[in-house]
Amino acid sequence: MDNSMFCFQCQETARNFGCTKVGVCGKQPETSNLMDLLIWVTKGLSQVTTCLRAEGKRVDSDVNHIVTCNLFQTITNANFDDQKVIDRIRLTIAAKEALLKKLGDTKALSEAALFNNTDVSSYEQLSKSVGVLSETNEDVRSLKELITYGLKGVAAYSKHANNLIKDNDELDAFIQSALSALLEDKSVDELVALTLETGKWGVAGMALLDGANTAAYGNPEMTRVKLGVGKNPGILVSGHDLRDLEMLLEQTVGSGVDIYTHSEMLPAHYYPAFKKYDHFYGNYGNAWWMQKKEFESFNGPILMTTNCIVPPAASYKDRLFTTGATGYPGCAHIEGGIGEEKDFSQIIALAKTCAAPTQIESGEIVGGFAHNQVFALADTVVDAVKSGAIRKFVVMGGCDGRSKSRDYYTEFAKALPKDTVILTAGCAKYKYIKLDLGDIGGIPRVLDAGQCNDSYSLALIALKLKEIFGLDDINDLPIAYNIAWYEQKAVIVLLALLYLGVKNIHLGPTLPAFLSPNVANVLVDKFGIAGITSVEDDLALLVG
Repeated sequence: MDNSMFCFQCQETARNFGCTKVGVCGKQPETSNLMDLLIWVTKGLSQVTTCLRAEGKRVDSDVNHIVTCNLFQTITNANFDDQKVIDRIRLTIAAKEALLKKLGDTKALSEAALFNNTDVSSYEQLSKSVGVLSETNEDVRSLKELITYGLKGVAAYSKHANNLIKDNDELDAFIQSALSALLEDKSVDELVALTLETGKWGVAGMALLDGANTAAYGNPEMTRVKLGVGKNPGILVSGHDLRDLEMLLEQTVGSGVDIYTHSEMLPAHYYPAFKKYDHFYGNYGNAWWMQKKEFESFNGPILMTTNCIVPPAASYKDRLFTTGATGYPGCAHIEGGIGEEKDFSQIIALAKTCAAPTQIESGEIVGGFAHNQVFALADTVVDAVKSGAIRKFVVMGGCDGRSKSRDYYTEFAKALPKDTVILTAGCAKYKYIKLDLGDIGGIPRVLDAGQCNDSYSLALIALKLKEIFGLDDINDLPIAYNIAWYEQKAVIVLLALLYLGVKNIHLGPTLPAFLSPNVANVLVDKFGIAGITSVEDDLALLVG
């Protein structure tokens, strides 16, 4: 195919087939192709590290962090800056070349592992020969991309934990061995097995991040978060990285500048450690895709800590700052590596010159129902189930997005019987968390565990209920799964649930374009994966 690019890693990919001219996300073909090359050289580095480990030699955490950051930078809506991708390619090649000198046997290494060209002028042509379509077998390509996107998701979890000085060497070794395996000729059966193993390590990545977050900031607790605005100028923080937020809060104490959260950063309000900051005001706006309108009316600077950037309008581009794995051409980037204190003085100085945010809504959101808080309510929840007050839980975690078809999730939530409870995590909650769905005996009918990063809590809650009710099979629980997906962190959540044995998950608003018909059939036959249909039909099937 004569394409300028080829990318089909997100739910909104063009025609549910693939973006071939420019990304629906706004990613330009040059950026997309450079990212393909970055993934390829990262696989090469991973092959070298995997061989080193096989020889009993140690791989430093700095090298592990290069791999996870590379994967994170290529997640949908994280980075749009070509130079940052080029810098990562060169950094990866340099790290690999240093490790090659320590490797005893290099005979079996691939072209990716031996590649050492730092001439940028050659990258465009080379990238087209190592991208998604370089694998010609449709089913093998489908499974290799499914694994790649799962690895991107678990790398994001690992990167957040790394920022809190938490590592899991075994997880890093798996990520790299899996990337190395993707350079090899593998059968469909071997790739299916690697897919499930990726889900297993996805659970480990979620556990690592959960432990890092709760050790640093305490266990999330039921919290009411303000949706209005104050009189002071503000800084709006979006994305997922709690360490970035903590540094910004510390640096704005006594400055007269309030801090607000947007989209996936909302659950930061649930952590006890952040409640000591009087200027941590509330949440502003909704899911990531509404940012063009909401960033405009916020008036002050915005800090993007992770993925979920929409190419900014000119009216606020000079107020948009990136950090970590994010980047956008023309926007200021705040530097700082793992364990380093970032300097947010430029953002704070700008905020002091801006007007206070324009109010767009009022009221509050109730959340904080991660595993520890739900376990504290376990007796109440179990009694409600035994009495019939709660008939079913419906997991509606995942992602929000621009597609009009996602209104399905709002209508589905509205139509759920009043004896059902929604368990959610991620920005999918913005489709229904502001609805007045009431409670059941004091238990809110929407229990928000937090970010997509906190999907681990939903798994732990299900496993705890399985234990309490003495069930042998997690699928015997009164829990249905109707999950919205958008990007690669949702992919690893799906693979983690499959590894845990969860079946009959409904996934929408469309099934991933990267699933070939044969691979989709395997998921349907083995795990009962299904797409969504109509609200009425899905209610009858999932809830009865």
